[in-house]
Amino acid sequence: MSTMTLLFTLTLLVYLSATVLYLVDMIGKRRVAGRIGRWVLVAGVLLHAGSFAVRHATAGGTPVTSLHESLSFFAWCLVLLFLLLDLRFRLAVMGAFASPLATLLMIGSALSPNVVVELNPMLKTWLFPVHITCAFLGNAAFALSFGAGVMYLIQDRMLKSKRFTGIYQRLPSLDTLDKVNYTCLSVGFPLLTLGIISGAFWGNTVWGSYWSWDPKETWALITWFLYAALLHGRLTIGWSGRKAAIFAIIGFIFLLFTFLGVNLLLGGQHTFKAFALI
Repeated sequence: MSTMTLLFTLTLLVYLSATVLYLVDMIGKRRVAGRIGRWVLVAGVLLHAGSFAVRHATAGGTPVTSLHESLSFFAWCLVLLFLLLDLRFRLAVMGAFASPLATLLMIGSALSPNVVVELNPMLKTWLFPVHITCAFLGNAAFALSFGAGVMYLIQDRMLKSKRFTGIYQRLPSLDTLDKVNYTCLSVGFPLLTLGIISGAFWGNTVWGSYWSWDPKETWALITWFLYAALLHGRLTIGWSGRKAAIFAIIGFIFLLFTFLGVNLLLGGQHTFKAFALI
């Protein structure tokens, strides 16, 4: 087994262990499990970074051009942003969302073809890693916003039905979940914007055009407008609570289609296969 494969496998196992610990914390109400899970995730994100470092050296550049690499990088960005968010809000219950999602992404990555090829020279530009990093960190922030939105709706429904048992006792207050939602939106939107802008400049160096209305570009712009509308609504109209939570969920559904659906169904210049042929 190669060093890269070993690090990837260990990362998957660590994320899976963190998932178990966070679920024990949420369902079994054992808070020590959540505290241990936090440190397990820290170990996982470091192992994951080591895996990418080895892959970077092997490919000769930013190794995010295939489905395997993209799912893995998404998982790493998700865990990294969750840990940073956890420093502020100390929400172990969010770990019960972030770590299972990261584990699923890693499983999907493990099931995808894993072939390391030398990066095409046209991808070896500083704009490509900037574009990729901003876009994926933005996606991760919106994923956490989605998780906070789902939890908000669950908590809201339990309050209205006066069911104060079970998971209700582990969920944060509606006000805290709304703050988490807004924080993730405030982080994710500038990152998505930078990802689109840097992608346009990078595309001009590769294809000779800043914008070609490729399916990926079109759906990225649609997703950007959705989140722009949500941010505008929160800042100027006063959207918050249930409406903001629903909008965050809808936005993430569009984002998932932009990330996976376009690549797998619609084709274009931004497919994983196209990146390999650039």
